[in-house]
Amino acid sequence: MREVIELLEDKEKLEQTELPYNRSALEPVLSKTNIDNHYGKLYKGYVDRFNKGEGDPAFNRAGAYLHDIWFRQLRAPKNANAPYGASLALINRHFGTFIDFKKTMKEEAMKIQGSGWIYLTRSGKISVIKNHTIRHDIALIIDWWEHSWATDYGSDKKKYFDNIWRCINWEFVNRRIYSGR
Repeated sequence: MREVIELLEDKEKLEQTELPYNRSALEPVLSKTNIDNHYGKLYKGYVDRFNKGEGDPAFNRAGAYLHDIWFRQLRAPKNANAPYGASLALINRHFGTFIDFKKTMKEEAMKIQGSGWIYLTRSGKISVIKNHTIRHDIALIIDWWEHSWATDYGSDKKKYFDNIWRCINWEFVNRRIYSGR
């Protein structure tokens, strides 16, 4: 909390990261309507509220931070989109195979009551963020808030989980494993 107060005193301003793709590029996995709402309103709202000093600054800052990682981590869908390099090595070392990793991560995601985030740490663990909290160990993250899947999948969170892998930018994940950025 002290960090957030100091940041506000320094008048730090957050900026919403521009999408590295157009808003329809993630279809059919995530629709343009979904991205317009999720990126254009919700993520933007965290940035705007933080900059205006509205609401809980820690919540808004963390919401912006997590969404920044989430949206930069995505890319146009590919049917055969599998990890490689550092991400594959990390997954294989801790889970055996990519299939086993997704199975374990899905089981953990389905245990989340309500909303949150599920992510792979740079040390190879699966962790959950309830609400919004800045974590500096994120290698790969999946937004598990209702707004990320309900528009396109209704109540079928499992289908959302199964499809999102088609949009993961593994090069971005690899960079996060090495540098945290």
